[in-house]
Amino acid sequence: MTPAIFGLSGPVLTDDERAFFKQADPAGYILFARNCETRGQLRALTDDLRNLHGREKLFISIDQEGGRVARMKPPEWDAYPPQGAFAALYDIAPASAIEAARANAQLLALDLAEVGITVDYLPLLDVAVEGAHDVIGDRALGREPIQVAALGRAVLDGLARSGVAGCIKHMPGHGRAQVDSHKDLPIVTASDEELEIDIAPFAKLADAPMAMTAHIRFTAWDAERPATQSETVIDKIIRQRIGFDGLLLSDDIDMQALDGTVPERSVRAIAAGCDVVLNCWAKLDDMAGTVEALPPMPEQGLRRLERALANVGTVNDKTARAELLDSRDRLLALAKAEV
Repeated sequence: MTPAIFGLSGPVLTDDERAFFKQADPAGYILFARNCETRGQLRALTDDLRNLHGREKLFISIDQEGGRVARMKPPEWDAYPPQGAFAALYDIAPASAIEAARANAQLLALDLAEVGITVDYLPLLDVAVEGAHDVIGDRALGREPIQVAALGRAVLDGLARSGVAGCIKHMPGHGRAQVDSHKDLPIVTASDEELEIDIAPFAKLADAPMAMTAHIRFTAWDAERPATQSETVIDKIIRQRIGFDGLLLSDDIDMQALDGTVPERSVRAIAAGCDVVLNCWAKLDDMAGTVEALPPMPEQGLRRLERALANVGTVNDKTARAELLDSRDRLLALAKAEV
């Protein structure tokens, strides 16, 4: 198995993609709006991927956060509030915010499970910092680590109740970034002591099934390399200090925060300790070069992948959709009434 998660070019597999994916056997796939047209089409696509590999519990992922980050869009799918809506509610009613975040995640996961998606890149555990770049902005669950961890736990639980695995991000924290890592490399100069705030929610949720790294250079930990490609950050901070032993994904390896070719970036991320690299853009040349450059996924990574997907497809709470929707909206209305 290739330790990579690849994107697809459109709403159906092309012949070239089908042949390539069959041979490459990637760890999984990521979907974008270009892949999501209708419920029937999307379910057929994910079924096609499962049949291609003969794996029912296949890693098929998406960024479906709500707000400005949503790949499955109206009118075919419901619109969901940004995660910051639950942070606003937490300020006036913490228990209600936790309940609302859980119900929202459970609803969201019902949409994903219906079309065969097994992984959602939620929750963000990035602690918001005043004056930082807006790339996180209203996607954040708050400015206090305890609040972020509590709401993040509710989101993980809600996703799992509908049979979808969550992925905490962006470890060890994107909240201080002054630039958008899609476009440039953020450099965070906060001290090790200050960064305790950033890593605290990740430590609280270190038992999460999987996590995504941040393309950020933390000078207190590694003055030369971004976290995704830093053995020091991955081993000493993520694995040891945070205590995370789940499946570790890179953020999109094609983002402009990193330099070098996509295969070169991928090799550095895997060598640093990421279990898999995320390559979103469905460029066959880049994907083929990555497969050629990377070693097969080792046993430890395979075990982590299996553990991360162990409970996908298992619905352990069958609360009706209408009841979940009513509960979420009734609770979110509390924050609106307070304004």
